[in-house]
Amino acid sequence: MGTDLAADAVAWYDANARDLPWRAADTSPWGVLVSEIMLQQTPVSRVLPAWLDWMRRWPTPADLAADAPGEAIRRWGRLGYPRRALRLHECAVTISTVHGGCVPSELDALLALPGIGTYTARAVAAFAYRERHPVVDTNVRRLVARAVTGAADAGPTTTARDLRDVEALLPADPELAAQTSVAFMELGALICTARNPRCTPCPLARTCTFRASGAALPTGRTRRPQGYAGTDRQVRGLLLAVLRESTGPVPRTRLDAVWPDAAQRARALSGLLSDGLAGEAGHDLFVLPR
Repeated sequence: MGTDLAADAVAWYDANARDLPWRAADTSPWGVLVSEIMLQQTPVSRVLPAWLDWMRRWPTPADLAADAPGEAIRRWGRLGYPRRALRLHECAVTISTVHGGCVPSELDALLALPGIGTYTARAVAAFAYRERHPVVDTNVRRLVARAVTGAADAGPTTTARDLRDVEALLPADPELAAQTSVAFMELGALICTARNPRCTPCPLARTCTFRASGAALPTGRTRRPQGYAGTDRQVRGLLLAVLRESTGPVPRTRLDAVWPDAAQRARALSGLLSDGLAGEAGHDLFVLPR
């Protein structure tokens, strides 16, 4: 079944894949790494302009490493979860100092980079270096759960068994395996979605175990959506926006103006300082990290 599944997925991908710049044949491993970090918890529509802007500014790890971490945060803009910008800067420094400016291809070396986890390391190895590794995100786990095991959905996190199950579906040839991995991801993102799967055009429909079972998808939300309005995360974002838009130190009085709750504002600012997303430039003066 694995061979047919892979071949059907790749054939569909070749005809239907989105044209995304980080998938181009001439995209550098650095460009792939940047895209994978940006795409975490962020939709493609928001990542696309940010990725293009980032790669124009810092086309190589050395370019970013030579700049201040605060500039990475500034360029990150409103993508959300700005600690990702710091992790990318830390990656750029490590790549420049330890790996001669080249993103490593070995899985262990990728996993050792700052902030790089199981998914991202395997994604870079597969998509940038065309190596045979299971690349497993939420979309892939859901697709495999339905097509192979007949479950309506997969668990909340990637496990060692998920990696083994997906690896068993990959062709032996590394290039075909990399193509299969991205095809599985695209199918899960566009066709085999969580609540409204489009089974009719799905290339795996004829062999899908879940579809053959006739079972219905569970109704309602699988998880309560995270709130944002009024949270510390929103206040952190407002404070960080002031720092990003300033060319010099920002007095506390300007930060005080963005949110009325003094206790929550102080808590959010303290979090930015402890996370390294902001720094102090004197008494009651704050800046992006230098």
